[in-house]
Amino acid sequence: MSIIIKNISKSYKKVNALKNISFDVKAGELFGLIGPDGAGKTTLFRILTTLLIADEGAATVAGFDVITDYKSIRKSVGYMPGKFSLYQDLTVEENLEFFATIFGTTIAENYDLIKEIYVQIAPFKNRRAGKLSGGMKQKLALCCALIHKPKVLFLDEPTTGVDPVSRKEFWEMLKRLQQNGITILVSTPYMDEAALCDRIALIQDGKILEIDTPAAIVKHYPKPIYNVSANNMYQLIHSLKEYEYNHSVYPFGEFVHYTDSRLDFNPTELKVYLESKNLSNISIEKTVATIEDTFMELAK
Repeated sequence: MSIIIKNISKSYKKVNALKNISFDVKAGELFGLIGPDGAGKTTLFRILTTLLIADEGAATVAGFDVITDYKSIRKSVGYMPGKFSLYQDLTVEENLEFFATIFGTTIAENYDLIKEIYVQIAPFKNRRAGKLSGGMKQKLALCCALIHKPKVLFLDEPTTGVDPVSRKEFWEMLKRLQQNGITILVSTPYMDEAALCDRIALIQDGKILEIDTPAAIVKHYPKPIYNVSANNMYQLIHSLKEYEYNHSVYPFGEFVHYTDSRLDFNPTELKVYLESKNLSNISIEKTVATIEDTFMELAK
């Protein structure tokens, strides 16, 4: 295993950020840590990259203990924190040269690993990092995290605040990096990105809700789920929540995802109820559960 986490707990005064977390990541795996802001993702990343010490538990990264072998871990991992943390007054090229020097290497030595990413920012190599767009900052940060050819790559919400096109490009780059044998642990609040990982761990309030492949987690959804729409979204949500047989009601794009508490649910009966609430253009269609649906169910 490339990463092994056993019973990790961490508290900040009265806040329990992590509660007895345990899981492992296989060598060469693209593993996603999926959860909302405040779930504990960044705290766990800081522990695994030796920037924070856990209150309880143990962890190893690339075969090294996060406490006793912290120097070896720092040489073996690349870390891209959620907030852009490169030197904004240095140019693109100067940032890369700086991080290469820190790790005792050169840009030329590991250029093959970053080439596909670097060619996209090369036209801006003399521009200060602080003047780059969000997508270009992201690519530069990834180059700097890879410049020493790490065994494990930690990416803490790398696509937050980035446009959809850049998000798609970034995940395509991760898939190609994985082919080089690099183990990747990535955190994200975006449920649609979870489906791009080999395995995921759903985390909420410092607890792991479930760990499995994205497809397996979706299959665990316990009830039939329906797309419901009407002429007034706000009133629709309010009416569904008041319905005595509702099990769950969540907005989902242009629809509301609805599950019923009964085994013999009849959509026609629900439609009649919604019409009694002065709603019109009502549509109720069975749909397939998503990772977001599963997360919401587990987090209840």
